[in-house]
Amino acid sequence: MDARMDDNRITPEEDDEATRSSDAVCDREKPAERGDIEDIETLRKALADEGAKSEKYLSNWQRSQADFANYKRRTEQERGDVIKLANAGLILNLLSVVDDLERALDHVSGKLAASKWVDGITLIYRKFMSILEASGVSEIKALGEQFDPCRHEAAAHIDGEEGKIVTVIQKGYMMNDRVLRPAMVGVGNGHVSASKDEDEKEE
Repeated sequence: MDARMDDNRITPEEDDEATRSSDAVCDREKPAERGDIEDIETLRKALADEGAKSEKYLSNWQRSQADFANYKRRTEQERGDVIKLANAGLILNLLSVVDDLERALDHVSGKLAASKWVDGITLIYRKFMSILEASGVSEIKALGEQFDPCRHEAAAHIDGEEGKIVTVIQKGYMMNDRVLRPAMVGVGNGHVSASKDEDEKEE
């Protein structure tokens, strides 16, 4: 019986070999654990880098979108200004036609005043003026007004109240809030003619 127990007993040599085997297994497991930790850190760093890239791309996209919106708004405004300038140039050229029509109607004799063709010209003139008014064109008030260099152009200084517009040589027009053509006027120089003084005394 003692002999059988001796056979199952672990010898010192076997004990040392088992210890070395266990240490070898631990040594093989440790590098694997370090490798896993390094992989996790690498993934975290890569994730942080990608997050920074995505934020940069988002910021650039938002900036590009804002720049495009500003460009679109500026382009629309410039196109509107070009259209307004084109309309203003066309209307400015047409004002000479208005002047001719007004002069023609002002010099119609009494015999021709009742003729149909004069009525036709008058109708054309009124339609013409209606179209201009619909485009934002309006006549600049001048006769009897205080001279305004922004809206009036002094062509002569004549007898009359100083600084007041005594006569209108050519009508002026505005388009919306912009002067299209200043009114050409005669401005009083402060001297009153003798005939005017006599008229005022008679009144």
